Amino acid sequence: MSGLYLALRTLHIVSATILFGTGLGSAFYLWMAHRSGDPRSIATVSRHVVIADFLFTAPAAVVQPLSGVALAWLGGVDLLAPWLVAAYLLYALAGACWLPVLWLQIRIRDLAGAAVAASRPLPPAYRRCVAIWFWLGWPAFGAFLVIFWLMVAKPDPW
Repeated sequence: MSGLYLALRTLHIVSATILFGTGLGSAFYLWMAHRSGDPRSIATVSRHVVIADFLFTAPAAVVQPLSGVALAWLGGVDLLAPWLVAAYLLYALAGACWLPVLWLQIRIRDLAGAAVAASRPLPPAYRRCVAIWFWLGWPAFGAFLVIFWLMVAKPDPW
């Protein structure tokens, strides 16, 4: 294996770790803040989650497909191998869930911040945003788990 291939593989693994780990950690902390019901806690945690998405999740989300395609090409893997096509589709599903989640996290941050500033309870729109955010997270995380399995097993199902 060439030095370039090993560097790309390392980058791919590290960015997958950042992407999944930051997503899981952010989801956990935002969910726990929500469960507290404390608008100040929710405002603080959601502000940090939005920052983490821009600093860590978004760059890793860009690195993943670029490094993955480069690895497949350098490794002589057919870019249309069934397991890779399945990974592409699952990655697109995760991304289709993440983009509205990002917007929802910004909205949650703004709603909680406004509630704190006005010394008011969280509005009904906040609860709607959290419910949609919660349900969009499941297919995205499930897709990543299957992608990890595909990367390791490289099955040829058809």
